[in-house]
Amino acid sequence: MDGAQRIVVVGDQLAAGEGDPRALGWVGRVAARTPLEPRPTMLTLAVPDETTTALAARWEAEVALRLPDPSPPEGHRMVVALGQADLGAGISTARSRLNLANILDVADGMRIRCLVVGPPPAVGDPDPQAELSAAFADVAGRRRVPYVETYGPLARHDQWLADLAERDGRTPGQAGYGLMAWLVLHAGWNRWLDLPDDAV
Repeated sequence: MDGAQRIVVVGDQLAAGEGDPRALGWVGRVAARTPLEPRPTMLTLAVPDETTTALAARWEAEVALRLPDPSPPEGHRMVVALGQADLGAGISTARSRLNLANILDVADGMRIRCLVVGPPPAVGDPDPQAELSAAFADVAGRRRVPYVETYGPLARHDQWLADLAERDGRTPGQAGYGLMAWLVLHAGWNRWLDLPDDAV
């Protein structure tokens, strides 16, 4: 891939940018604003409505196919982009925590540096959504893995909520993905890539 750094993104339909009329999603917008030369190759491995249980079972084999061996000097990178599917599937918060912990621990053993993007709010009861986001943040924090909080900033954001209301209540459009990209870019993305925070 012409020597470009590879960043694998695992997650659900939000990682794939479903519903974005520009077909960029937040991943494409972040990639376009990442000041690395050559530009990193973003490899998105998304499964719609995937739970953390399903993600934990499949990510390792799929990611291993897409990362060179031996690892480059800057190391491998993986973004774990989490959604709300665990709530709909009846998975307990304790199990969700364990699933993410296992993903991050195995990745660390494979010398893959991770960044976690938390689940953004959907239309519905906010309490379990907030609890799930907080649980994921705690798991990442205990492992010193950067965590991008999307639930809190977007739960009462008029533009985000309007975007959801125009669709299915869970998937944003162009404006919503732009908001997610802004949050990722301003939550230590450059630092995670060993770039200055103010790099442009």
